[in-house]
Amino acid sequence: MSDINNIAKQFTDFYYSTFDSDRSSLSSLYRPESMLTWEGTPIAGSTAIAEKLTSLPFSKVQHKVTTLDAQPSSPTVASLIVSVTGLLVVDDSTNALQFSQIFQLIPDGSSYYVYNDIFRLNYG
Repeated sequence: MSDINNIAKQFTDFYYSTFDSDRSSLSSLYRPESMLTWEGTPIAGSTAIAEKLTSLPFSKVQHKVTTLDAQPSSPTVASLIVSVTGLLVVDDSTNALQFSQIFQLIPDGSSYYVYNDIFRLNYG
């Protein structure tokens, strides 16, 4: 399990630092068969996902991961499910937003790609 947790930590560190600095660079983490559900709206394919992420209506963003959990997602493939909760600060706002995000990561050579990605802001 420590390998899974290390992979999840490395992935999320890379994902959120890249998201915060240059969202367009995230496109390499998705494939044509990948799916993102953003606030309930399904988006299919790496090109459409990249377009969604780069068109979000803010110029600056900072993620702070609060919790990170990971589990294997297949008995035959080294894939994993990663669940993240945290805080999101956009455009230097003083009010952080709570978010949750779930990734299913599929092995691709010596790395992983995002097969499923579900993002939600948590209000309340």
